[in-house]
Amino acid sequence: MKKFFSMTMVMLLVMGSFSCTAQNGQKKESAVAVDSKIEVYYFHFTRRCMTCNAVESETKNALQLLYPEQLKNGAITFTSINLDDEGSKAVAQKCKAAGQGLLVMAGDKRIDLTSQGFMYAVNNPDKLKQEIKKAIDPLLTSK
Repeated sequence: MKKFFSMTMVMLLVMGSFSCTAQNGQKKESAVAVDSKIEVYYFHFTRRCMTCNAVESETKNALQLLYPEQLKNGAITFTSINLDDEGSKAVAQKCKAAGQGLLVMAGDKRIDLTSQGFMYAVNNPDKLKQEIKKAIDPLLTSK
């Protein structure tokens, strides 16, 4: 009975981690019309795993370390959006977010960092910070 319970728990944990990342099948870059500031969105659901929480916190930390002035003056914003909230539908539609995702939006650019977020947030947050920098730096220089 203990083995059955242990195996069931392992399977639930594994299936839960796959469901967190499998819901977002967007391409890395595509055009979406938004204003010229750089907006970083983290889309999530109410029920979140450790990795989901880490993507949000590590993204916030990276932005605060890399772009403190831009965050302060509003050139870069970070918004965490709960897709289970009724009020989030308009923003999700604007960003073409069908599920959990980490997106960078600026003008007509849409950069999807979801895969990198889920891959690196827990085990290699410095790599996630590099990926965020690689996405945002060119957007800052093109302004």
